[in-house]
Amino acid sequence: MELEVKVISKDLIKPSSPTPDHLRHCRLSYLDQMMVPVLMPWVLFYPETTNSTNFERCNIVKKSLANALSLFYPLAGRVKDNSYIDCSDMGVPFFQAQANCSLSDFLRNPSPADNNKFLPFELDDVNDLTAVFQVTFFECGAMAIGFAMSHKIGDALSFFMFLNSWAAIARGDNSIKVPCFDSAEIFPPRNISGYQPSTGIVKDDIVTKRFVFDAANIEALRAEYSDRTNKLNTRYPSRVEALSTFIWSRFKAAIGGTEYASDKIFMVIHAINLRTRFNPPISEEHFGNICNIASVMSTTDTKDESFGFINQIRDAIRNVNAEHVKKLQNGSHLNDMKDTGEKIMGGNVVPFAFTSLCRFPVREADFGWGKPVWVGSARLTFRNYITFLDTKEGDGIEAWINFGKEDMELFEKDSEFIAHTSSPSLTPDCKLISVSTHLSELGLT
Repeated sequence: MELEVKVISKDLIKPSSPTPDHLRHCRLSYLDQMMVPVLMPWVLFYPETTNSTNFERCNIVKKSLANALSLFYPLAGRVKDNSYIDCSDMGVPFFQAQANCSLSDFLRNPSPADNNKFLPFELDDVNDLTAVFQVTFFECGAMAIGFAMSHKIGDALSFFMFLNSWAAIARGDNSIKVPCFDSAEIFPPRNISGYQPSTGIVKDDIVTKRFVFDAANIEALRAEYSDRTNKLNTRYPSRVEALSTFIWSRFKAAIGGTEYASDKIFMVIHAINLRTRFNPPISEEHFGNICNIASVMSTTDTKDESFGFINQIRDAIRNVNAEHVKKLQNGSHLNDMKDTGEKIMGGNVVPFAFTSLCRFPVREADFGWGKPVWVGSARLTFRNYITFLDTKEGDGIEAWINFGKEDMELFEKDSEFIAHTSSPSLTPDCKLISVSTHLSELGLT
């Protein structure tokens, strides 16, 4: 049966206390200005509980959201002219919906594309919004909380900072760290005329699939790509470095002979959190797009050595250092970013991007009825975009891969790639009493 989600109510949730006048104009940093205008999605699934009704749980979510918006006041505002956020407490869209199945039915074969149904807007339909929310109830009484935040106002760390603070408020935890909205002081706004922030957004033909790599397969890849030139000190790549190199190499092998890949230069990108790259490092409470990319240019020539490529990736990541941050702060990278954007728009360079959420608190949002039994992203609006997150046990990695339809069909036929992945089925108990344990045993979370 196809999943259907029907919206039954729409609302605007405003901050529980008004934003002071002196905070109502929040400037975007120039890294915010350069960021693509899309919604970053996340969906969290919670089992039925006997402690409260659906109505009570929904009210807890809404009341705590209003309180969280008082602390994270820019999220209740609107983005104006790619320049600032008008923090006049306009409120966030909040939808309530009903699914036509039980959560156990849905989790038997969860599809990343179905997760979009738990979100109230298309991801590129962001306009001037900063965040959107949807609570969906299943027939069994389980619920999904869909949250999507505009990338114009913050990065992944900012996203989960808000999400987990909101959940903490809901369960009565008062030990919340106050966010800092001073990214425009760190990276002052600049004239970005000539640059199109929407570069890379596509509307159609994106297929999103989720692949699980267990600890043994990841360690095998790390060993395969290790540097053994020093017999006394073998150098192993990180899990993310090894897995991204493997996926890139299998993508090359799969599509190397296609028309799409011919004469293309791919810019392989890793998103980097800059907070730890400052000298001295700045705190994680800094909200905004305090991130940049490490990139390597490559082709789909299957003769390229993976070992050499992984060294290029490692060097590119290492070069995003304190000196790199200083250059970003003074705007000296702006022309390079504009030039790269023009090449992508012209079709000369094709981005192939990785974002790692490993070690991020992606499963911690407890609103008072326990942590989610499953979490996930959704089908994105970008081609060749891979998101990594830890499995629930923490020793494996889930790869949420967004490819063009034809590329995905070729990629899934690659025997070497499939040999390194696991895609277990799921048949949890209908009452979801043991869903969390069952998912864990199957490696699905």
